[in-house]
Amino acid sequence: MSEPIRLLHFADVHIGVESYGRTDPQTGLSSRVRDFLRRMDEMVEYARRNEVDLAIFAGDAFKSQNPNPTFQREFAFRIRDLIGMCPVVLLVGNHDLPSVEARASSIEIYETLAVPNVTLGRDYAVHTIQTRRGPVLVATAPYPQRSRLLRDVMIPPNMTIGEIDDLMADQLHHQIDRLATAAAEADMPRVLTGHFTVAGATFGSERSVMLGRDVMVLLSALNNPAWDYVALGHIHKHQNLTLGREGAPPVIYSGSLERIDFGEEAEDKGFVWVELTRGAASWRFVPVNARPFVTLRVDVRGSGDPTRAVLDTIAQHELSEAVVRVQITADPEADLLLRERDIFQALKNAGANHVAAIQRQVERPTRLRLGLSPEGLTPEELLERYFQTKDVPPERIALLLDRARALFAGYDLERDASH
Repeated sequence: MSEPIRLLHFADVHIGVESYGRTDPQTGLSSRVRDFLRRMDEMVEYARRNEVDLAIFAGDAFKSQNPNPTFQREFAFRIRDLIGMCPVVLLVGNHDLPSVEARASSIEIYETLAVPNVTLGRDYAVHTIQTRRGPVLVATAPYPQRSRLLRDVMIPPNMTIGEIDDLMADQLHHQIDRLATAAAEADMPRVLTGHFTVAGATFGSERSVMLGRDVMVLLSALNNPAWDYVALGHIHKHQNLTLGREGAPPVIYSGSLERIDFGEEAEDKGFVWVELTRGAASWRFVPVNARPFVTLRVDVRGSGDPTRAVLDTIAQHELSEAVVRVQITADPEADLLLRERDIFQALKNAGANHVAAIQRQVERPTRLRLGLSPEGLTPEELLERYFQTKDVPPERIALLLDRARALFAGYDLERDASH
């Protein structure tokens, strides 16, 4: 029996994301762009150490449809490293597509230059890829583009957008079924790679960078014995959609390589390593050292020293090289005592790479519906009622009222009220 084919599956690199970064004076690149490139470097080195046979990139190389030449160059360096080790399949994702159909995609240059060891997945097609451990059939299903899917379909002029979406979904399922029929004839390991949304998948932060409308694919269209492994891109959260389904091929979103925002704070980032044979595929998710995103939530209501409460919370967390935001819940009194400069400095001293925000949510109490008219209460009684609405402990209320009496004694309140 031949050795399993070692397959690298990754997607959604999104080079060009610059949020929560700063410019590197030596390279002119945003520190966040460097983050995404370093994650690719980690992945390439893993592939080298483990003798990769085939790499499948499931779409979305860049953040924008028109990446600048520097981003294209840096991506190309990493692809060059991969093709020096194995064949590479580059699938066209929605961020790789131009806004006008006649224009080239951002990764089409590899096909135009006939770069060796590269297969461009811009069509719904079946490819036989020769690897050092044997051939692999790879079927490519790029991002569903209306102009491509409905090219040969007559669309009535009165069709609604929803009806057109349904028609696109029907055409996409037809293309996937056609690929499965063709794959079933091949006596070799078979992989489908697609860049689309599968119904039932858990979304990540891809919606914050989404371009265009999405067409849903039913899981039943992918859960087909024609495939040994389904390599998906487009959704940034790593997940196995056929988990627990006996006899089903792994249908896997590799997830993105680096965090984009705080919506991905708790998600591991990485790629998938697959050992592939005809009729079976074992796989594992390989995490990378994605930049940490950390949210610190601090409630300082009723605190006599709210800044100290925030600083103590900062000291309790590992923030080295993290993108950090602080969310502070305060009452009006505590809000006045907060020293934001001290908080910012403490975050930098803790090693934070970037302070995204220091957010203050100040609780504004509604006015009490007192049994007595406020005009009928003494200042001391009004103050006591206020402290009670703030849930101040009774012993502290007694202390504060004692201090207040000393202040009230220094004023002729009736005289001041008449002026």
